[in-house]
Amino acid sequence: MTLERTPLDTLHRELGAKMVPFAGYEMPVQYPTGIIKEHLHTRAAAGLFDVSHMGQAFLRGAGSTALLESLVPVDLEALQDDRSTYALLTNEAGGVRDDLIITRRGPEEFFFVVNAACKAEDFAHIASHLAGQTLEILEQQALLALQGPAAREVMATLCPAAADLVFMQGLEARIDGVEVYITCSGYTGEDGFEISLPSDAADALARRLLCHDLVEPIGLGARDSLRLEAGLCLYGHELAADINPVQAGLVWSISKARREGGARPGGFPGADAIFAAIADKPPRVRVGLKADGKRPLRDGQPVADEAGREVGAISSACFGASVGGPVAMAYVDRAVAEAGTALLVTVRDKQLPVTVTKLPFIEQRYFRG
Repeated sequence: MTLERTPLDTLHRELGAKMVPFAGYEMPVQYPTGIIKEHLHTRAAAGLFDVSHMGQAFLRGAGSTALLESLVPVDLEALQDDRSTYALLTNEAGGVRDDLIITRRGPEEFFFVVNAACKAEDFAHIASHLAGQTLEILEQQALLALQGPAAREVMATLCPAAADLVFMQGLEARIDGVEVYITCSGYTGEDGFEISLPSDAADALARRLLCHDLVEPIGLGARDSLRLEAGLCLYGHELAADINPVQAGLVWSISKARREGGARPGGFPGADAIFAAIADKPPRVRVGLKADGKRPLRDGQPVADEAGREVGAISSACFGASVGGPVAMAYVDRAVAEAGTALLVTVRDKQLPVTVTKLPFIEQRYFRG
């Protein structure tokens, strides 16, 4: 299989990145400084991430709002121009096809970003529901993420207006004569921005950002540990076709207007199954786990109660550099899901003590104004 490359491929290699296959692309997993230092730098200053492998598209035309509302459990009618929302593409069983960010760009115009591994299926799914609308897939568009407490200071030097954005708000702008769209969003739990721009302009902007003393390049390894500490789900781990939003702790992503008793209840795939899960409470739910020692946890490891009875499995795990030890997210039986519960994880035929921990592991520091 031939792997694709992002517009920043040459830059990654110049910077000494270790490149790995990811979602059909060659991507930087880390740079010479290493994952832990990249993680801590993002928490302390600003990290630059290449997320150009993700899917970007526009949906335009009369009925676009209604079309998207038939696919996601979100009140898009109430979404204002240049405002973004987190959304789930659900399936008929109430599971999750993918998660995405939707931004309203006009009365019947939406911009959205989907996961790289799912983008072909997502776009085909949306396209199959078109009824006169236009789906424009942005094949020649890059996406950069600038994340961390110093991201706003750095952004002010490039685009002062963007430095005034609040979480989940966006604007059109020009940087060095290039048209870009900037949103205040990200996947680290920190304040930050995502910049959508033409592929042929991405290298120059990335190099300009990296000239700033506060900015360092960050790879996929630290991106994963940052999002895990922030309690953010990853498709294929915490989200899947057989995991519903209630199990995942994402009931908040189902707008009140789209719930039972709301102004426009249901109308999205799997609505009845999701409403039943809200009412009945699923037997297994997502929790955080902290290891009592330093031994690493791994995805897929079984979780047991103190009597040795299997009660779940780890969905994601890493060394939490900001937490100072191994952390994980897992799906466990509701009976053992309360914070403070002592559990065991099987690691190479040994039982490692862990403690159920409230998510997120670190405080989310989104700028809300």
